[in-house]
Amino acid sequence: NYERFLSVSLTKESNLSTGKIYQTVIDRERMGDYLGKTVQVVPHISDAIQEWILRVAKAPVARFGAQKKETPEICILELGGTLGDIESMPFVEALRQLQLAVGYKNMCFVHVSLVPVLGSPAEQKTKPTQHSVAQMRQLGLTPDFIACRGIEPLEPSAKRKIAMFSSVPQNAIISIHDVSNIYRVPLMMMEQNFSSMLAHRLRIKPFYKENDSKKYSAYEQHDITGISKSHVIKEWTALADSVDEPDSECVIAMVGKYVDQGDAYLSVVKALTHSAIATKQRLKIEWIVASDLDIDDDSTTQEVHDDAWVRLKKSDGIVVPGGFGTRGFGGKVQAIKYARESKTPFLGICLGMQASVIEYCRNVLNRPNAHSSEFKEGLAEDIDDAIIFMPEGDRERMGGTMRLGLRETTLRKGSIARKYYGSENVQERHRHRYEVNPALVPDLEAAGLHFVGRNTDGSGERMEVIELDESTHPYFVASQFHPEFTSRPERPNPLFHGLLEASKIAAAKSE
Repeated sequence: NYERFLSVSLTKESNLSTGKIYQTVIDRERMGDYLGKTVQVVPHISDAIQEWILRVAKAPVARFGAQKKETPEICILELGGTLGDIESMPFVEALRQLQLAVGYKNMCFVHVSLVPVLGSPAEQKTKPTQHSVAQMRQLGLTPDFIACRGIEPLEPSAKRKIAMFSSVPQNAIISIHDVSNIYRVPLMMMEQNFSSMLAHRLRIKPFYKENDSKKYSAYEQHDITGISKSHVIKEWTALADSVDEPDSECVIAMVGKYVDQGDAYLSVVKALTHSAIATKQRLKIEWIVASDLDIDDDSTTQEVHDDAWVRLKKSDGIVVPGGFGTRGFGGKVQAIKYARESKTPFLGICLGMQASVIEYCRNVLNRPNAHSSEFKEGLAEDIDDAIIFMPEGDRERMGGTMRLGLRETTLRKGSIARKYYGSENVQERHRHRYEVNPALVPDLEAAGLHFVGRNTDGSGERMEVIELDESTHPYFVASQFHPEFTSRPERPNPLFHGLLEASKIAAAKSE
């Protein structure tokens, strides 16, 4: 989410977890860095956290799509979870120490708190916020701003009460209430003068030379920073406005196995949303459990099976995202078969691409036993093993052995993918252990499945993108990489953009 909103390219170093910190400290102890001292949460764990934060804060980052890296002026650090939970205590202590180390003017705290509405008549309750601020102070942290989440704007009486009991200036209590779309949230914060107060609190432009005793919350002048007139904010405002003014509605079926787990496909949903905005459509996602499409699956019933197929067939486009394991795989293959035969716009991602290759082998090449060696053993070599384990992989260790990260893919001239990307070579992120068997590619291409994206990274040629010719299908594209990770609100990923464009045409025809 931070990459998407800030439109920057971050690295794995920006994801700081307890496991990473403990591993770092254990490695240092094994190397003798602590000279035999007993390793403790304080100071060893807390010091490691501070060192990590400072290292990442100073690391140059590139704006999305740019090669040049720049040194950041501000580092945003999110401490997730609930204040007081045992899991976050070392991090809380590390942040307390860090502010002392870098100085008050160089670090501020924004406390996010829920303001529930209870009773009849409805009343905004500030007691949870009062208690959370008290807990925060007990742990040595003092909030400079309080961001209050709620359905409706924070009432003046509630704001005054929070200010009185938290010792946070009333102007620095920011209402983060529900708005028409998420892209209006930064604009809403600007309307409450948050940008000017934050600039003064951290002594950044235009306050970086200020040496007065005036409190940051005392700057009443609206947008003294001038950020609202910037090119970035004007474009962001136009983006927020366009979300509320779509030309039409588009229904995309998401066929997966984790549809009941909330954020499992969050990046895919965001990528679809970005492309829906760009094509002026209101996005509606039809969540379909993959196993429900397979009547032979023991977990489904006839009624559920029939309902899943009705919803799939009413959709204007189909996405089969990535995943692991055999559950629901048969349903994904059947969904892909339907998309191919009915000419419904389709995008497959990672396992979705592998399932597409298997479906084509079974139903076009007439190889009914074709499968992935991840799910079935004893497949006929170079005949039925459509998906194979990567040669350089490690079958013994599951952790940290996937093909990960940004890698280059070369796109064939004249392909759909090349048309939407607009360039021959593209960089996309990967996360997989299995790949298309290159021995089957000639037969598949002869039968009409085109491998238009390939990657050569020194360990053999990888099949990265497949598609059907536009003369036989309006949009049938799948990729081994994860295009959702490089989608941005102002720059949707080309493969998702192509899907939404084709789906818009399909939706118009069905009306």
